[in-house]
Amino acid sequence: MNRRSFLKGGLAATSLLAAPAFLKQAYAAAPVTIYGLKSMSGAFASYGRFAEMGSKLAVQDFGPLLGAKPAYATIDTESNAGKAVRKVQEAVQQQGAVFFDGCTLSSTALAVGKEVAKAGGVFVTPAGADEITGTDCNRSTFRWTVPTYGAIHETVRPLAKLMPKAKRWYTITPQYVFGEALLSAAKDLFKELGVEHVGNSYHSMQEQEFSGYLTNAMAAQPDVLLILNFGGQASNCLRQAVNFGLKKQMTILMAWTAGLDQFQSLGPDILEGVYMGAQYWHQVQSPMNIELVKRVKEVYGISPNYPLAADYIGTKVILEAIKKAGVAKGPAVAKAMEGMVYDGPTGKETIRAVDHQVIKDYYLLKGKAKSAMKDPDDLATVVSAGQSFPQGDKILCKMA
Repeated sequence: MNRRSFLKGGLAATSLLAAPAFLKQAYAAAPVTIYGLKSMSGAFASYGRFAEMGSKLAVQDFGPLLGAKPAYATIDTESNAGKAVRKVQEAVQQQGAVFFDGCTLSSTALAVGKEVAKAGGVFVTPAGADEITGTDCNRSTFRWTVPTYGAIHETVRPLAKLMPKAKRWYTITPQYVFGEALLSAAKDLFKELGVEHVGNSYHSMQEQEFSGYLTNAMAAQPDVLLILNFGGQASNCLRQAVNFGLKKQMTILMAWTAGLDQFQSLGPDILEGVYMGAQYWHQVQSPMNIELVKRVKEVYGISPNYPLAADYIGTKVILEAIKKAGVAKGPAVAKAMEGMVYDGPTGKETIRAVDHQVIKDYYLLKGKAKSAMKDPDDLATVVSAGQSFPQGDKILCKMA
């Protein structure tokens, strides 16, 4: 380096030191942005609102990342797969988006996962479709939610053990991929347990009137009614079952629920004595969950529910993986996530490298009587918790 070059370099450095703050910021590290894919409008807006709370809190509470405070941006999926894909494409092309978390609907998560994979990004989702970590798996997509296989095995099996004389089961099933997956897993388990499947009623995704299906169930005289639908349909089906007096005639099990938010809308009079499967429960005494409950009450004044907890941990895991990788590059961060073990809301959680499925507990809950509740959110008690996941040849993921 000659004297003139040295002097120019020195003058440039001196100028930067003396520059106003806004000029200095231009030389600072750019913040890593997490893009939240949330149903902020549309049929699942209530879930999206809580999911948004979870992701925002995870980013807010995270420390410096690669030299800057991480940032957060919302993408409203509008509960529509086509619109979600278009918005993800725009974020990738116009903002250089790499890291995504969310999607309530399985159809949206599957479509978005493929788009993020094309861009070489990272996507964590709590959606339910088994294809996400099965036949449609890819290097970019990770799933926090226990699959339908696990949901059935961690609800039907413990209930059958608790009620060994309950040998006749009837199912009500939504006729689309998610419902079929639950029903298939249930039928396989019925055979293993020596349970008689005395009948099934299919219904469409638009169905809200379940009286005909419930009449069919009563006619079959089962010991257990297994409800395999989700969200508003599951709530309507349960309400109508209780109004029909089915709780007095048989045990009712909802294999897949949205947890606290759904339970609050139903209330203890409906839930008392009903068994329910859940991905998350705010009363679980894991170290991380105790802290999460405390923090959510401080910030939002509520107990965390499933969408809030799911998107909180999904976002936090991405941030931790970026920190571990040391770079904000999708492939490097995805690699850092494979095999990752961390303290999660359900306790120790592990990201299985072979299919990017998070290995975690699934819960069987039982609705409490109103007189037994300690507070308005104390709507159920944990009957059992466990981990059941496809193994060996049953893992259908073949990474490209």
